[in-house]
Amino acid sequence: MKIALFKESRPGETRVALTPDAVKTLVNEGWQVEVERGAGSLAHYSDDAYVAAGATVVEAASGDVNLRVNAPSLEETARVPEGSLHLSFLSPLLALDVVKALNERRVTIVSFDLLPRISRAQYMDALSSQSTVSGYRAALAGATHLDRFFPLLTTAAGTIRPAKVLVMGVGVAGLQAIATAKRLGARVRAYDVRSAAKEEAESAGAVFVQLGVTADAAGGYARELTDEERTQQQAALLTEVANSDVVITTAAVPGRRSPILVTTAMVEAMAEGSLIIDMAADGGGNCELTKVGEVVEHRGVRVVGLANPPSEMGTHASFLYANNVLKLLGLFGSKGELHPDWSDEIVVGVTIASGGDVHHVASAEALGVSAVATVPVAKESE
Repeated sequence: MKIALFKESRPGETRVALTPDAVKTLVNEGWQVEVERGAGSLAHYSDDAYVAAGATVVEAASGDVNLRVNAPSLEETARVPEGSLHLSFLSPLLALDVVKALNERRVTIVSFDLLPRISRAQYMDALSSQSTVSGYRAALAGATHLDRFFPLLTTAAGTIRPAKVLVMGVGVAGLQAIATAKRLGARVRAYDVRSAAKEEAESAGAVFVQLGVTADAAGGYARELTDEERTQQQAALLTEVANSDVVITTAAVPGRRSPILVTTAMVEAMAEGSLIIDMAADGGGNCELTKVGEVVEHRGVRVVGLANPPSEMGTHASFLYANNVLKLLGLFGSKGELHPDWSDEIVVGVTIASGGDVHHVASAEALGVSAVATVPVAKESE
């Protein structure tokens, strides 16, 4: 069977879903691989490198398995063969038209956004791998845009105090932002509504901010705050934000709009020259003033809406993503053949639809159809 690797069409995207090394692994396992010309060029993976790995470079790829980083456009869905498998960051609730179009073609639609948060899935968790890149880039963006030093400097001309950085959201991205800002010499504080985040934040070098509002949920996630809790949270955060030189927000919700953490009132309480780095800008932003891909200045405070931060490190982001693809794809097929194990909770969890049926409950509700549970294929008795 054939795997198709596509060139990303999203403006500014530098990543690619497979590196030449990943292609070599798949070819050795018995897969044929087609690579669209120039697919890896922005990540510094040449067409010649893919050919050397055993792939065929073509003008328009098409396969039994179709791999991307981002969701295809509606126009691109028409090129996905009927009955094939599509894998990407689809964010189904934000791309319902694409889900509908693919499902009408009876495509098995698989999205990294829906990967179950269990230990066995860590090796294929592309959300985490890409969040590592995002957190790193967010801290560097803070150091770049701030017109002050991050570290403590004692010089003949005087002593410069370290920058005060507040990281909001202590997930994978937040932890990497904490560690990077700490390595740059900043004094770092961190906040999260999950009580378990305290130990994690402290292990990365931050002082954890406790506001008396927690929202722990199953699986290590945070539940949605009530209106009363949100009001209490924002009132308590006002002082923390106001006392910070740089605020880095990282609270992204897969497939949904990002929650508002920083209000306009909080921005107005910050000192002139302060900075907000909004890593969740692609999902609408954690700050009320965020505009994706833009730097907004409000009363002397700049709000930087980071657009697709992993694309700023295309080479390593692609390397990590490709390894995640190999691990997840291994649950859907091996030795050059597709044979999904529909009794596997990971396979079931990441599959939005197959054979014309929508399995993901939230997507089915949004599309106005009934969700159909996956049925394990009975194995023949020996």
